[in-house]
Amino acid sequence: MRAMIYHGQKQALKCETVERPKPEPHQILIKVSCCAVCRTDLHVVDAELPHPKLPLIPGHEIVGRIVEKGSAVRKFNIGDRIGIPWLGWTCGECSYCLSGRENLCPHARFTGYQIDGGYGEYTVADERFCFLLPFSYDDEKVAPLLCAGLIGYRTYAMAKEAHRIGIYGFGAAAHIIAQVCKYLGHEVYAFTRSGDIEAQQFAHEITGEWVGGSDEMPPKPLDAALIFAPVGALVPMALKAVVPGGMVVCGGIHMSDIPSFPYEWLWEERIIRSVANLTRKDAETFLALAEKIPIHIQTKAYSMLNANQALSDLRSGHLTGAAVLFPEW
Repeated sequence: MRAMIYHGQKQALKCETVERPKPEPHQILIKVSCCAVCRTDLHVVDAELPHPKLPLIPGHEIVGRIVEKGSAVRKFNIGDRIGIPWLGWTCGECSYCLSGRENLCPHARFTGYQIDGGYGEYTVADERFCFLLPFSYDDEKVAPLLCAGLIGYRTYAMAKEAHRIGIYGFGAAAHIIAQVCKYLGHEVYAFTRSGDIEAQQFAHEITGEWVGGSDEMPPKPLDAALIFAPVGALVPMALKAVVPGGMVVCGGIHMSDIPSFPYEWLWEERIIRSVANLTRKDAETFLALAEKIPIHIQTKAYSMLNANQALSDLRSGHLTGAAVLFPEW
């Protein structure tokens, strides 16, 4: 099969012919229909996340059809359309797995990082960590739900009791979760890079509320702030914008260092917390909710051969919404 391969050291992906994988007893073989591009993919190929499997096929927002099943697979049938997310395997035995926190499993393995992902014609996955997808979304629109949506939802869930929510960094995850927030009755303020008129217009179309630069204070104090941009300097800015007892949730797997700030910005029981990965329960809850809303998803299609360009566009901030790769060679 053909696939885009990462060989490490910040090298560009290369189109290569590799052996098509064979499913083990609890795995399914998927013919990839498309794979969305996530900022975590960018962190992997930019060597900001340590020790990836090498060589590696990136990609963890995978939509495809099952073409072969392992001997022990019972959950799915040949031809089912499924989604494969970031969390690809956990031990099921540690204290985290046994307490509903499998996202923190110290032995966890992740799709497109320690497990080959979806930037190719086929991939295999553990059936336990795959999901049937809502019929109301086509392949291109459902793909970003598998990470931008899932991580966005887990980030939101940390602060769901808040009424007024600020969202910093208005890309793939933010434009999805902003719609969830609006549907569930929250007031949503959006923060983008200062002077980015296109991003601000995009955010306003979705939220219908105040939109400003990330260095501005909102017109009203926030009950919670969700940060999706991987910029540590946004944390002190968000702390200044939240009310006493408010929360700042960092939704990215990687973020630049948080600069020092006065203790008074944290005082009065303000909270900073991070989000790590996702659980299968997150996926089940969010995908059911996404079908009810429904969510309008902004995408831009690329051929798999143009994966490097898609990553470059994401890196430079030239995307509104999500890039989606199709196996066109």
